[in-house]
Amino acid sequence: MTSSSSSKKQAQDQPETSEPTLKSLKTKMTKSDEKQKKLKDIEISVPIVYGNVAFWLGKKASEYQSHKWAVYVRGATNEDISVVVKKVVFQLHSSFNNPTRVIEEPPFEVSESGWGEFEIAMTLHFHSDVCDKPLSLYHHLKLYPEDESGPLTMKKPVVVESYDEIVFPDPSESFLARVQNHLALTFPRLPSGYNLPAPMQVDDTGKKKRGDTKDHSLGQWFTSFSEADELLQLAAARQQVQAHIAKLRRQISVLEGQNQTIKTGSDL
Repeated sequence: MTSSSSSKKQAQDQPETSEPTLKSLKTKMTKSDEKQKKLKDIEISVPIVYGNVAFWLGKKASEYQSHKWAVYVRGATNEDISVVVKKVVFQLHSSFNNPTRVIEEPPFEVSESGWGEFEIAMTLHFHSDVCDKPLSLYHHLKLYPEDESGPLTMKKPVVVESYDEIVFPDPSESFLARVQNHLALTFPRLPSGYNLPAPMQVDDTGKKKRGDTKDHSLGQWFTSFSEADELLQLAAARQQVQAHIAKLRRQISVLEGQNQTIKTGSDL
C-alpha cells in the first residue's frame, strides 16, 4: 500500500467476475468457439508460477516506503508464456496511483514500493485461438518473512510463489500448430497417424527476444518447480517415513517384550 491509505484490501473490493477460478495444481479452461477444428481427447498444459519478490529498503526505509516489490506471472521454468497469454491485468490496492495495471507483453509483472500487504488480483487474457475466457488468480502480497521476530535483512528478499498448471482441453488445430515446439508448454502425444501443419514462423525477432525471460533480473530468487526437484523431495520424505516406521516397530517390539516378561512373572 501507499501512504494515502492504511486499510488492507478487503474481499468486497475485488472486481466481480464470472470467470473460472484457480483450482489446486490444474485449472481446466474451455473454449466456446466451435468454428475452428478441434482435436478431441487432447490437452495442452501450461505450467505457471505466480507470486511476489519483496526487498526491504534497509536504511532507506521509511514509514510508508519500507519495501520494493514485484508481483508477476511467469512460466514455471521461466520460459516465455506470451505464446498463450495475450495480456495480464493486475489489480492493486486502491491507494496506488492507477491501481489497474495492464501488461501486454512479457515479463508479465508489476514493480512497486510501499509498506503494506494486500491481495492482488491477476487476470490472464489468452490469444483468440487459445481460449475466449480469462482466468483470475489471486495472490496475497508478502513483504515480511514468516519468522517476523527475526531481524530484517537486505541480503535476501521475501519470495512467495505458487505453482499451477493451466490445461486447455480439445485445443484447436491452429493453436496446436502454433505452439507445438514451444518450451513453455507440455505438448500432448498426438493420435497415431495424425500430422499437424508446419509450425508457424515468427517474423518479429525483436518481440521474440523481449519475450525471453530466462535471464530475468529476479531469476536468482525464483523457486524451482521442476519435476526432478519434486522427485527428490518425495524420495527424502519417503526415507523419513520409512525411518519413522522402523523406529515405531522397534518401540513396539520392546513394549511387547516387556509385556511378555511381566506376564511370565505373574504366572510364577
